[in-house]
Amino acid sequence: MQSARPLQRAYALRPFLVLPLLLCVLASLGAAQTPAKLRADDYVIDAEIQPKTGKLVAKAKVKITALESISVAVFELHNALRPTKVTNEKGQVLSSERVTQDSSLRVPLPAGLDKGESTTLNFEYEGTLSSADEGPVEGLKLAFISNDTSYLLYAGRWFPVLGYGLNRFTAAIDVTVPSFMTVVGSGATGKTAAKGAAGRTTYSFAWTHPSFPGTIVAGSFMEQEFPAGGLKVKTYFKPLKKDLARVYAETAHKELEFFSSQYGPLPANTTINVVELPDDSVPSAWAPGIAGIASRAIDEKTNYRLLANALAHQWWGASVSPATRDDFWLTDGFARYSEVRYVEQAAGAAGFEEATKDMAVGALAYDNIPLSSAGKLDLFSPEFQSLSTDKGGMILHMLRWVVGDAAFQKTMQQFATQFAGKSATADDFRKVAEANHGDKLTSFFAQWLDGTGAPEFKNKYSVYRVAKGFRVVGEVTQDLDLFRMPLEVRVDTDGQSEMKRIEVVGTKSPFSIETFGKPRRISLDPNNWVLKNSPELRVRVAILRGQQLAAQGDLSQALVEYKKALDANPNSSLAHYRVAEIFFLQRNYQAAANSYRSAQDGDGEPRWTEVWSYVQLGKIFDVTGQRERATNEYRKALQTNDNTQGALDEARKYLNAPYERERNSSGN
Repeated sequence: MQSARPLQRAYALRPFLVLPLLLCVLASLGAAQTPAKLRADDYVIDAEIQPKTGKLVAKAKVKITALESISVAVFELHNALRPTKVTNEKGQVLSSERVTQDSSLRVPLPAGLDKGESTTLNFEYEGTLSSADEGPVEGLKLAFISNDTSYLLYAGRWFPVLGYGLNRFTAAIDVTVPSFMTVVGSGATGKTAAKGAAGRTTYSFAWTHPSFPGTIVAGSFMEQEFPAGGLKVKTYFKPLKKDLARVYAETAHKELEFFSSQYGPLPANTTINVVELPDDSVPSAWAPGIAGIASRAIDEKTNYRLLANALAHQWWGASVSPATRDDFWLTDGFARYSEVRYVEQAAGAAGFEEATKDMAVGALAYDNIPLSSAGKLDLFSPEFQSLSTDKGGMILHMLRWVVGDAAFQKTMQQFATQFAGKSATADDFRKVAEANHGDKLTSFFAQWLDGTGAPEFKNKYSVYRVAKGFRVVGEVTQDLDLFRMPLEVRVDTDGQSEMKRIEVVGTKSPFSIETFGKPRRISLDPNNWVLKNSPELRVRVAILRGQQLAAQGDLSQALVEYKKALDANPNSSLAHYRVAEIFFLQRNYQAAANSYRSAQDGDGEPRWTEVWSYVQLGKIFDVTGQRERATNEYRKALQTNDNTQGALDEARKYLNAPYERERNSSGN
């Protein structure tokens, strides 16, 4: 497994360099690669957080059931946590063995466990969670304890875990913290003074519906409640962000109402906790009843997409979950497309088109791997994450086009209802979709789940004058022999445009369209319903692959990908900006400055490349001892009035005090 340490460093750059990658990390961590032999049914956890020392002291009582006869129970547990005692339900002390390569804990069972038999194991364990060094993803903090904010994400394996993301369980969790801290968890809550410990408080959480209630966040939060329409949204923001709580709660209400109208009522509970996460972890996280958002994303320009994705996981993840790792797209892809559907609702056609293109770019990044085989990929690979999230989302988008809005809407709602509180497979979803479509969808799912590649459509046509106007006779060609999909063809004329839906089957598909006005342009799939290759998307795909390689620390190969993008479009501001980031990381300041200038002189897409290029140029001048030139760049940044991901805040910060580059471990 490649080190993820550079990923954390790249995340610190603004705008988020690897947001799509990081958003998927929590969804892809640690699902078992072999059929499960053991199931965890219920947890009773008593944990104490000691912020001053960064220490966690905990006990976990775990009810397990054998899915086949076993003699050893294998759990996942954060490598920084050391078991001090393991006993069975009779109180007999059991041995345990740590395997740090996969963060596992092996517990031999002297009497074994037959298929279908259940027992209870008791764990006592402790350890210091003050860095990312021993976590499941090196360099990424998923379980961390400090005086400011302590977070124990389910993905951090802070308790003995079985079948991450697949094994649904119930839980009763007590968390004891210093009294200045407020704790957020899943389910019914209680709060009492800690026994025998002055100045400490115990928070209790109970989740009685099998799901994934293993996330705890503790800090000095301002708790605010915003009830509306029978639904309560609570916000847990730090004092600096408390004035933004209402707008985020109102946004959460709108998103939850939208998703409820699409998929049915909010599963299991009527309270959602929106909690501020530190910037040194992931951009967002979810658990039953919890939507965590990084502090950096909480500003006046509400990051409603990030929030929508986290909230959509209440249906796709907390309620309906994947049966196997090959089915993870039923969580990741469904949440991704839910986010995109909310963009359609909130930002209209233009926002929907751009969000759909974002999905298509991710889906095309690794289009030589079948989505149905994604479970065989490395857990932390960009391939797994892009396939599960973006290609999964695109499959839903294309299914909507194939079956129509009414059948698609009915399919999504029935699937959410039928499998609420259960795990599901891709085949389960196909059967629901076919029932509502009224026809088999075997070829559709075989093509997009089991197949690879995407077509690149080309069009040749002739225009003929006819009695009532004009006739366009043409042929759509593409290079996938087994391909079959409906395709939209738009004919722009001097008057009203004509739209026709044709069936593309195989490599050549003829069409004929009559128009009243004289045809001026023919567009294939103008509304981007079909996953396809194009010169524009190839540029964006190369940039995405470069970002993912940079996040993994492979800077030289990232540059290769960025240069592919520049070969396809030498004017791409985004490609120039990403090249500049690499040079900046390498301290090649002259090359970085040249590339930031090229980004400003390029096509201006996306718009934020201008303001952030000014900010980064200011930093370069600061670190090279040219303060006057640095302040000039920061002032230019302010003149853009573009505060994307806090660009203006950054510019003001370094106008007040020069930027200083952090030294690395070698002192450079």
